[in-house]
Amino acid sequence: KQWYQRRVAITAGEASEISNANSRQNIKKLIKDGLIIKKPQTVHSRARCRKNREARRMGRHTGTGKRKGTANARMPEKVIWMRRMRVLRRLLKKYREDKKIDKHMYHALYLQSKGNIFKNKRVLMEHIHKKKAEGLRLKALQEQAEARRNRSKAAHERKSARNAQKHAEMFAHIEDNVPEEES
Repeated sequence: KQWYQRRVAITAGEASEISNANSRQNIKKLIKDGLIIKKPQTVHSRARCRKNREARRMGRHTGTGKRKGTANARMPEKVIWMRRMRVLRRLLKKYREDKKIDKHMYHALYLQSKGNIFKNKRVLMEHIHKKKAEGLRLKALQEQAEARRNRSKAAHERKSARNAQKHAEMFAHIEDNVPEEES
């Protein structure tokens, strides 16, 4: 291993003997005898740094006075946007695969999320539930309207049949009373 100049200690009394050493072998002998020693490495502790970092994780030392860059330099808007899009798209993909939404709804919501309609995942989920509930409500209303139409149609048919029968009876009665002409 390499010894650095700052970390070499020479015994003061033996300076002349050390100065006479002119080969690697002589130096090795002096090291072995203990006239030249390697100083221990100076401590460069990271304890304070670790402690400060832990404090910053809890939100200390991060006020306005400690900030140098702009908010966008510290946490770029683009990164935030990318994270948000990935979260929303992941949710949409999962819902589509689980058949909670069909491909048409997926596409509409995908474009809306790209257009910055949904602030976060919760808002998107609420929107989906609302849309689905609205769809079910419309479906139920359509079914009710269809049933009402069918009922009224059946009632109308019954009424027209009854009227036709009355007319037939009335005309039959009239025809019975008509005297036959003799020729």
